[in-house]
Amino acid sequence: MKNQTSLVHGREYLAIPGPSVMPDAVLQAMHRPSPNIYDGALIEMMPALTQDLKRVAGTQHEVAIYIANGHGTWEAALSNVIAPGETVLAPASGRFTHGWAEMAEGIGAKVDLIDFGLSSPWDIDRIAEALNADKEHKIKAVLAVHVDTSTSIRNDIPALRALLDDLNHPALLMADCIASMGCDRFEMDAWGVDVTVTACQKGLMTPAGTGFVFFNDKAQAKRAAMPRVSQYWDWQPRANPELFYQYFNGTAPTHHLYGLRAALDLIHGEGLENVWARHERLAKAIWAACDVWAQGGALHFNVADPTHRSHAVTALRLTEGRGTPLRNYTEKQLGLTLGIGLGMEDWDGCFRLGHMGHVNAQMIMAMLGGMETAMAALDIPRGQGALEAVAATLAT
Repeated sequence: MKNQTSLVHGREYLAIPGPSVMPDAVLQAMHRPSPNIYDGALIEMMPALTQDLKRVAGTQHEVAIYIANGHGTWEAALSNVIAPGETVLAPASGRFTHGWAEMAEGIGAKVDLIDFGLSSPWDIDRIAEALNADKEHKIKAVLAVHVDTSTSIRNDIPALRALLDDLNHPALLMADCIASMGCDRFEMDAWGVDVTVTACQKGLMTPAGTGFVFFNDKAQAKRAAMPRVSQYWDWQPRANPELFYQYFNGTAPTHHLYGLRAALDLIHGEGLENVWARHERLAKAIWAACDVWAQGGALHFNVADPTHRSHAVTALRLTEGRGTPLRNYTEKQLGLTLGIGLGMEDWDGCFRLGHMGHVNAQMIMAMLGGMETAMAALDIPRGQGALEAVAATLAT
């Protein structure tokens, strides 16, 4: 690599799979003094905000808001429906199912984990074997990660719902949509999901720190039968508060709420179907470039079959540990930060592209142009014409 003058000065581009790029409208909405938390506009804003949040999740049921990241919503959801000693099934296609399973173990649950590795989606037949063997229905919930942020695998939630129905198994279907909500199509009620967890810092385009648990009547019935639920995690007062502070079991995350309101306005202003379509088109443009680069033999998709790839994050591998040098170059020389190979066995070879939330075609072209520049500087073997392939994809 030649010695070069740094080109990082200017606005940096954070192209990691969350936290995602913050829209100016969200930042401006948050840039204000602290509001009154006992009366006035903030309190009046909440009913419409929760309704618009539920629209993104595709549910007519309930939502509880937590001052927490995605890990907090894992524990919140589990704490309301899983008692110590009960069993959950965790079909894993990446680090985040393992994380949710560990959280379940932490509250005293037993975990049956089926590991499908780091590059493959669920095998529904193997999940069927586990559920079919559960004649006494000891499995109380299935922990289903829709999109695993570490591997970029997108799993088939409707197929899992159909399996549970075919087997007449009463387990709750719990979906982690932290990476997918507002990016990949997800429809909680239409898909028969009982509990959905997500957080604000990816497709919802709000700074990290607020999480959400959506739940239906079946899940609420399980909550009502629980011997105890910790006061802080209990979703009942949060979903149906008599007073404003009960939404949060204390002081509200005031500025996150203003930012979330602006983000929801952007999502519904564009239209959720259009949001999903935009993410799909941009993902396919990224894949078009990677398909060309892969002809050089050094770059490989973590997920070979595009039907199983997320439209929000793409995990990639470079031979000979070139992923870390590539990321270092784009960040230090170009001002472009790519995602680390989180949870992958070949840390230095793996990296991820975040393309979620507030992204458009010219931003994607800039990201891919930065990667092309880095590969040229580092003499990474690659096919030629990647950016032309992207342009052709976006122009159709």
